[in-house]
Amino acid sequence: PGKKVLIVYAHQEPKSFNGSLLKIAVEELTKQGCSVTVSDLYAMQFEPRATRNDIVGRLHNSEAFNYGIETWEAYKRGGLSKDLVEEQKKVHEADLLIFQFPLFWFSMPAILKGWMDRVLVQGFAYDLSKSYDGGLLQGKLSLFSFTTGGTKEMYSNGGISGDIRYVLWPMQHGIMHFCGVKVLEPHICYAPENVSEEKRKEMLTAWTQRLKTLWKEEPINCSPEWYFK
Repeated sequence: PGKKVLIVYAHQEPKSFNGSLLKIAVEELTKQGCSVTVSDLYAMQFEPRATRNDIVGRLHNSEAFNYGIETWEAYKRGGLSKDLVEEQKKVHEADLLIFQFPLFWFSMPAILKGWMDRVLVQGFAYDLSKSYDGGLLQGKLSLFSFTTGGTKEMYSNGGISGDIRYVLWPMQHGIMHFCGVKVLEPHICYAPENVSEEKRKEMLTAWTQRLKTLWKEEPINCSPEWYFK
């Protein structure tokens, strides 16, 4: 109780299966006494492109634009654009980050990847000497909850799409663990569009049940072995 949760949600349709998963998470976690904030990226018309507009005022080097250096310098002097400052504040306050989205092309939708690109800047989320277990967002948990088009068999070790853990490597390890965030077991709903209404209800119930005991879970072992064994 009293925990703060940020759900970063990337789906265009509130009546979608992802929309139902979001609604369940908000209701269940609120019921537990958590304070829940949602960044509904499509509804916010969140800008996914990392551009010069992310820096307010003068550039560190006006001769040649380097996004990483410019945002780092801007962060240090409080010169990032308002939308970024707001998202960073939400991340800073959160004990748990939940990412809710449909898997697009073995990855997250562009709008969510853009959120990662723009919000998790150097100085805020990591520093070159402070990454992975030393990342600047230590003490936080994250959970990737997503839907797939393919079945569980397709995303198995011997399946056509390969082990789903390979897909999780850049997201969980390359972003969250890099920033010092501990990672909970992902929550994957396989091919909800291709199963019966009854099976979809079961998937939603399983998510509700998991959320009830979420705070008792241990994070995964953040090592290459978890993904590639």
